[in-house]
Amino acid sequence: MSQTVDRALSILPLLAEGPADLGQVAERLGVHKSTALRLLRTLHEHGLVYRQQDQRYRLGARLFALAQEAVENLDVREIAHPHLVELNESCGHTVHLAVYEEHEVLYIDKVESRYPVRMYSRIGKPVAITVAAVAKLLLADLTEPERRAVAEKLDYPMYTSRSTPNAGAFLKELAAVREQGWATDLGGHEESINCIGAPIRGADGRVVAAMSVSAPNVVVTAEELLTLLPLVRRTADTISREYSGTNQPKKA
Repeated sequence: MSQTVDRALSILPLLAEGPADLGQVAERLGVHKSTALRLLRTLHEHGLVYRQQDQRYRLGARLFALAQEAVENLDVREIAHPHLVELNESCGHTVHLAVYEEHEVLYIDKVESRYPVRMYSRIGKPVAITVAAVAKLLLADLTEPERRAVAEKLDYPMYTSRSTPNAGAFLKELAAVREQGWATDLGGHEESINCIGAPIRGADGRVVAAMSVSAPNVVVTAEELLTLLPLVRRTADTISREYSGTNQPKKA
């Protein structure tokens, strides 16, 4: 990277701390004021910095627009899919990817089990929001008031004796999921199906999607499935790093 580009890019994290005048920018960069001014003018022409009336500089609106556009164009399914396939090849079980949209949790990707017993889930189909592991992960990331508002509006069908019975129990489980960073559905939707899941996070640490591994009791027991939790979490962390462009996924 050329010295000029390096210096120009070094201005952006400085201004992220707050507005700074020409002298402060020059001092931080270790350059003459004329050099700092030339760099600032170039960034200003591209809308990346803005000069205020008090002659201090701050980050420009164009920078935020570019960041927002980049986030909107990120396709978590495209990024996650090869990792879901790799996980499926390692364990052999059904792997799902889900997101929270318009008050529903929807499957957006699925890699089928290699075993003869298959799950009826489909891409684009809403999940059983009060019991599914992916739903718990996505809703657990909401703020406490948001979680409570959602929980109080839901119905709580008793799919099995292990289903979540009411809003109080659901909120308690979401709090536990938020604390531990993973979730399960051990016979809550179907007596014979168990599921474990982990969150996928963006650069801001918020959960953007959730992934899970599911298997019927005739293939593996719940205890055996839980031994895969470290692998599932590592896969989710790998996807998080690639999606967010960071070395380490941030925790909420």
